Parts: sequence; C-alpha cells; structure tokens
Amino acid sequence: ASYDFVRQIVGDKAEVTMLLKPGAEAHSYEPSPKDIQAIGKSDLFVYTGGDSDEWVDGMLSSIDKSKLKTLKTMDTVKLYEEEMSEGMQEEEHEHHHDDKDSHDKEHHHDDKEHHHHDGEEGPEMDEHVWTSPANAIQIVKALTETISGLDKDNAQTYQKNAEAYIAKLEKLDKDFHDVIDHAKRKEIIVGDRFPFLYFAKEFGLTYYAAFPGCSTDTEANPATIAFLVDKVKEDHIPVVFHIEMSNEQMSKAIAEATGAKNELLNAVHNVSDEEFKKGVTYIDLMNHNVKVLKEALN
Repeated sequence: ASYDFVRQIVGDKAEVTMLLKPGAEAHSYEPSPKDIQAIGKSDLFVYTGGDSDEWVDGMLSSIDKSKLKTLKTMDTVKLYEEEMSEGMQEEEHEHHHDDKDSHDKEHHHDDKEHHHHDGEEGPEMDEHVWTSPANAIQIVKALTETISGLDKDNAQTYQKNAEAYIAKLEKLDKDFHDVIDHAKRKEIIVGDRFPFLYFAKEFGLTYYAAFPGCSTDTEANPATIAFLVDKVKEDHIPVVFHIEMSNEQMSKAIAEATGAKNELLNAVHNVSDEEFKKGVTYIDLMNHNVKVLKEALN
C-alpha cells in the first residue's frame, strides 16, 4: 500500500522501489544484501513498523543514515492494540493455559495485552494501519510533506498529485460509508487472519475471525472453525471472507458447512505478480472490497 501511495504522489519525478516482491508474504520478508544496499543509497525509506518490520531497526543501525530520511507509517495515525476477538485462535507459542478454547473474549484480550514480544514494553499495536481509507489519507499527507521537504523543486507537483489522489481516497471512503451505513447488518466473518482492525474501527463493524492480523498460523483448530461456522449460521451471514494469497482452506470449509459464499477481502498487504504487471492499485483493490462488502452486509 505504501509503495502505491508514494507512486501516486511522485508520478515520474522520482524512482520508487518496492522491496517486497509481488506475491511474497509480508510477514516473513527479510532484506537481501542488495536490498540493504538499495536502502542505503535512497533518499527516503518508507516502512510500516510493527511485527513484520522487526528487521528494520537492526538494518538501520548498520548503514550510514546521514543522507537517509525514514518514515514509519505507524507513526502517522492513531494506533490500536491488536485484538483477540471471541473465538479467535492464539498462536501455539503464546499459550499460558491448558484449555485454549474455553476463554471468553475478555480473557483472550487480557492475555494478549500481557503478552510481549522479545522483551518489548507494553501491548502490541496493530500494524495494518492502511486498511482504513481515513488512515490512508493521513499517511498520504505525511508522505507528501516528507517528500516535498526532500525535493523542494518539485514540491508543487507533489502537492498537486497528492490532492488529486486524496480526492480519490475520499470518494472511496464515502463509497464504503454508503454501503456500510445503510447495510442490513454490521458484522463480517473472516476465515483467515484479520488485518482489518482499523477498517472495522472506522466503519463500526463487528467481526469474527480465525487469527489476529500478524499471526503466522495458517491452519485453524477444529474449535475455531466450529465457532465461526456457528456464527455464520446463527447470524445468517451470506459471505465468509479470506485475504489475498491465502490457501483458503478455512474459508472454504466454513462456506461448505454453511452455504455461505467464499469471497476475497483485500488487505492490500501485497499483490500477485500478474496484478503488479497490470498496474493494480490500492484504489482498485479497495473498490473490490466495496462490492463484496455490499454483498456480505445485505
């Protein structure tokens, strides 16, 4: 998403490189020596922060930063703690209890709040800030300010490009509001990881999912699937979602057990090689989400 935002702002006035290859998994990315060299030679290095960018701090301490400006997109918006919603499966290494399926929502949430990664202080903040269009606007504004400061000669062009792009993001935000504010239900079910916390918060959606956004698990235990199947049946949910580049095992299993449709909800983590070559954008992927949400919420 950040790559696309920067591309929209700079147009042809700067060279933009996406480190994460199309089709690659964001959470397991590690930079090659060539990537680190490219970062060192750049004027601006943009990264999200959070779990999937744990490598960044070490890398930044090993290169000459005298000419390198960095921007962490998590610093540009209001952050929320990663949540464990009811029925969600915790990662195996996080268990501190014998009976992992019997905790209620509050117990899960408390457990997550007291769990720290590698000696980090405080609760873990959700890194998937770009999934809310309102956040995307804030991120674009921060990027534009930083890029304009680095290249004052082209600052006017960047401001103009950003204004045009923000107008598109505002329309996207309105389209989501039009669908969600007038929908029959305000609940979504994702048989997958849930990188949509900021989206759900912005639009007031209730959600149930198999794993939190940064989970490395891909296979749900039977209790998690059973919980989600029951939810789909109880609440008459017509569509169950999966995210991009998922094996879809879980969402398909839930769909088969309930008669719901299995559909893609884009988290805009990354795109396939084919989509990248076609020039698919954040707006394109989010417009798909507008359509499938209309189906899922009515």
